[in-house]
Amino acid sequence: MSDALITVENVFKRYSGDEVAVKGVSFEVRKGMIYGLLGPNGAGKTTLMQMISTLLAPTTGYVRICGLDSVDDALEIHKIIGFLTTEIKLDPLSTPDELYDFFARLYDIPEETIEAKKEKDYGRFGITPFANKRIVELSTGMKQKVSIAISLIHEPPVIIFDEPTNGLDILTSRQVMDYLLELKEEGRAILLSTHIFSVAERLCDEIGILIGGKIVEAGTAQELTEKTGSENFEEAFFKLFKEYSGEE
Repeated sequence: MSDALITVENVFKRYSGDEVAVKGVSFEVRKGMIYGLLGPNGAGKTTLMQMISTLLAPTTGYVRICGLDSVDDALEIHKIIGFLTTEIKLDPLSTPDELYDFFARLYDIPEETIEAKKEKDYGRFGITPFANKRIVELSTGMKQKVSIAISLIHEPPVIIFDEPTNGLDILTSRQVMDYLLELKEEGRAILLSTHIFSVAERLCDEIGILIGGKIVEAGTAQELTEKTGSENFEEAFFKLFKEYSGEE
């Protein structure tokens, strides 16, 4: 029996006219695994992530999360995933405390455990001194830390992060990457999209190279480097991009 918590099978997404954003993508993410989608802007990463997180329905193909169908069982899936994207913004006039308490109650976390959980989550990311400041007053990095704490407040087995280190300084980026590795060790299934080579290389057990809506190659950074006869992973990506995009 497969231990895959995320299963994507031959997924297409067509918009109006002839535009096809995702073209027959398939992969699995197992327990204790980080799967990365690496590709340029416009490759279909965000569309694919939105389908996996139930925000969009596939035109054809299917997505299953812990055996649940992304279309028919969307409400149940919301309870067991943590989804973070730069497209989702925190209420700028609320404080981290207000938002944390709201989402803790939304996920039916017992009142008697909220404060202890908050203390632990705030301590990890240094949120405590900013707990009662409005979101609009926080730095980009602190907003991202608050977003991560809130998106994982219910300790979901499946984590879907779209560009989790985008726009972060090197210290905050390192904190986020270290945390994702800890979550992997706890047995979570983690899917992330990125366009940063070092993030993909450091975090991912498997990387799908997404070009023109398709995964053109997949494997570890080392496997992809060796397969393309490259000196490093970055060179491997650009060889694949040149081969499959038709661009120089």
